[in-house]
Amino acid sequence: MKDFETPLKKLKYLVLKEVSSLTRENKLTEKELKKIPYKIICGDKEEYRCCVYKERAVVYERALLASGFVPTYNTTLDLKKIVDREYIMYVLSAACDKCPIYKYRVTEACRGCIQHKCMEVCPAKAISKVDGRAHINQDICKECGMCKKVCPYNAIAEVMRPCKKSCPTGALEINSKNRMAMIEKEKCINCGACMAACPFGAVSDRSYISEVTKALMGENKVYAVVAPAITGQFGCKVTVGQVKDAFKKIGFEDILEAACGADAVTVNESNEFVERMKNGDKYMTNSCCPGFMGYIEKEFPGEVVKISGTVSPMIAAARAIKNQDKNAVVVFVGPCTAKKSEITRESIKGAVDYAMTFEEIAALFGAFDVDPENCEDVPIDDASVYGRGFAQGGGLTAAIENYIGEEKIDIQFDPVKVSGKDEIKKAMTSAKIGRLPGNFIEGMMCEGGCIGGPATMISSMKARGQLIKFSKQSHKKSVLSNEKLEEFKDVDLER
Repeated sequence: MKDFETPLKKLKYLVLKEVSSLTRENKLTEKELKKIPYKIICGDKEEYRCCVYKERAVVYERALLASGFVPTYNTTLDLKKIVDREYIMYVLSAACDKCPIYKYRVTEACRGCIQHKCMEVCPAKAISKVDGRAHINQDICKECGMCKKVCPYNAIAEVMRPCKKSCPTGALEINSKNRMAMIEKEKCINCGACMAACPFGAVSDRSYISEVTKALMGENKVYAVVAPAITGQFGCKVTVGQVKDAFKKIGFEDILEAACGADAVTVNESNEFVERMKNGDKYMTNSCCPGFMGYIEKEFPGEVVKISGTVSPMIAAARAIKNQDKNAVVVFVGPCTAKKSEITRESIKGAVDYAMTFEEIAALFGAFDVDPENCEDVPIDDASVYGRGFAQGGGLTAAIENYIGEEKIDIQFDPVKVSGKDEIKKAMTSAKIGRLPGNFIEGMMCEGGCIGGPATMISSMKARGQLIKFSKQSHKKSVLSNEKLEEFKDVDLER
């Protein structure tokens, strides 16, 4: 990778690349890990933090997490290997800025009015008049927001830490003693929203880059299932065919488009929808987004039965590979951190061995000294236009509509397409009380769909045009025109 959208993405790349390189050389030891901060942060001049020592502490924690160890900057402790594969998101204590932000603050707009509604309404009596203006005593403030609601000048501002504000399930909490961010494992759905939101890069996902590097040097054949959102991730001039060649150059036997699995999922999920509606169900949701599924399970457990029983495109494609080669090592590559927890679900465990993000595969290419830009543009045409469209919001419903239309199925399909935590919460709340304006919810936890994932190399604005261009290159203009569907006839598509 030559260009990075932000310094943070570059830093993550450099750390991951070092970990993969050490693994290749069979040198991934505690001693070598401690050298990484000095390789990446050279000299004695700080660039991003208060001092160079702080910057190196952050890099060391990143290196530990990338190597599969619990991140801690205390170098006197023994390294602890991460054993819980379901726990994906971690707070890097050295990186957390401990944002000195209170939720409600009085701004310069305060007029010190006589009516002082803010003082009267405060249940904690936290507001008083100081120097002619309202003042909030943050030590006793309950952050109820009543003062903000009644102020006629809108002089009370609501400010929330970006990590906490982004979390859809309230799993991101603030330690009251040291103001450090912390993640409640029981509430976390591993969607990565906090990772994308934190401007200090204090939240990161655990990595399998070391394990995948070892697999590529092993005896078993390694296959990649690649999400369609990969288009454009390595630059607008780099084709997916070149990326496929890069995978092969670093040791992958072959790659299969996850979009091919999406075509199979479309057929299965469409038929499931028809059956459910005929059996009297009021609505059904998709199951291709693990973040969305996790959200329903945590926040709307009573609606879990409405989730489709069809596997995700990732699992469908992986099972197809393992039907052909039971000893295959399957690695999913996409923009999603929640996929790392999806592969541990009991009912589908074993289909995918490892899940990697676009950030990690870029570092893996770097460690193997392979640049997709210099690779050959080999043919890749596994999936239909609609299968590739799963990468953006509305793509799944378009695929189902295509299938229902081609099969001439007499069914009313009224999709509700939502992405991002606010739209999803609104749709699920409506569904719960029986007021959903449709009978199918396509929920994507990331804004705009997978192209807006937390571990992408480029913004969704840039990715959308590249995805449309890539989709149109497919010779399969409908789901049913994909002859590869024959390979999924013996594949179990049920969760």
